[in-house]
Amino acid sequence: MDLRQVVADLGAHWPIYVSMPFVAALIGYVTKRVAIEMMFRPIEFVGIRPFLGWQGVLPANARRMATTATQMLTRNLVDPKEIFARLDPEQVATEIEEPLLEIVEDVTREVMEQYQPRLWDALPDGAKQLLLNRVRAESPKVIAKIMREVAHDIDDVLDLEHMVVTNLVRDKALLNRLIREISRPEMRFIARSGLVFGFALGIVQLLVWALTRSPIVLPLFGLGIGWLTDWLALKMIFLPREPREFLGLYTWQGVFQKRKDQVAADYGDMIAREIITIPNLLEEILRGPRSDRLFHLVTREVQRTIDAQASIVKPLVAFAVGSRRFQEMKQSAAAKAADRVPDTIRYAEDYAVNALDVRNTISERMRRLSPVEFEGLLRPAFRQDEWKLIAVGAVIGGLVGELQVLLLLH
Repeated sequence: MDLRQVVADLGAHWPIYVSMPFVAALIGYVTKRVAIEMMFRPIEFVGIRPFLGWQGVLPANARRMATTATQMLTRNLVDPKEIFARLDPEQVATEIEEPLLEIVEDVTREVMEQYQPRLWDALPDGAKQLLLNRVRAESPKVIAKIMREVAHDIDDVLDLEHMVVTNLVRDKALLNRLIREISRPEMRFIARSGLVFGFALGIVQLLVWALTRSPIVLPLFGLGIGWLTDWLALKMIFLPREPREFLGLYTWQGVFQKRKDQVAADYGDMIAREIITIPNLLEEILRGPRSDRLFHLVTREVQRTIDAQASIVKPLVAFAVGSRRFQEMKQSAAAKAADRVPDTIRYAEDYAVNALDVRNTISERMRRLSPVEFEGLLRPAFRQDEWKLIAVGAVIGGLVGELQVLLLLH
């Protein structure tokens, strides 16, 4: 087309030409919003497996994402031995002393009444009380001793990586929340950048269409806008890792890198509030893959305490029930005591939360991470499947471009 034809066409169809940059900006924005939502939703697969349908990128790769996040956590941010060393065993025993004494009395009565109810009833009240008092007096010392051994060899009873991965895989909504909360500003940047980049490319699109009037221009530009703006926005989140000056006029640093201090505070808070919690730690220690070691420790100490303190009634009980039965009684006492541990320890939860100080530990160490290490906190959420998100953006852009062609030519 010569210049007069271009000007004539611009005059005849100026509303459509004017709309092109705005439509391109809308394509840029919508494709970003779609890409963001596709990262997180739906939590479960919707459609016909294996190919006809969709599951959010994060939920679909929950185990891989959880493992990556956990490796970052356990290798760079949290040393279980270090944080458990902050617990004062005597203070823990003091915090739980009242409910502990009730449990000791209950367990002692339950075991005696289970194995030899007639003998227990026949014992003088003074003998019963003396036994209970002696066991109760030793209980805080036993708890403190167990706590010291657990803290010293925490890796023997706690698999922190197993705990975090299990919780994140089991609760995909929590995994979504973990990534979404720390990356909310980055998600907003991605969406808004689509408007700016899309508008700029829309101006180029307008000029190329005016000069060529080729039906292929608008779909190709729509596809390109969807693809390029998605790709560029993702790159600008992480790069450059250090502030860099461009043309001596403008300094830019990856959006995520720039927010390092705030991300560290938010991440530390969320991990301490929802993942490395006292209930989760107790669940892992008491029921995780290494729980048998703790049970063995509790059993050993309970049996030692019974042997040391029950001398007043031990001959009577052993004679009445037999040595083998007496050993079973001690085993039963240990099992019942272990079952009641979670309810007891929760009385020390406030103290433990403050002593472990998971939130500040994680925040402080995240601030010391190198830019590459810090990028690894969020980058895996995008890396493996980001091409799918970009491709969807391109397809949407291409379809909108084709719609523009239909409006212009018909």
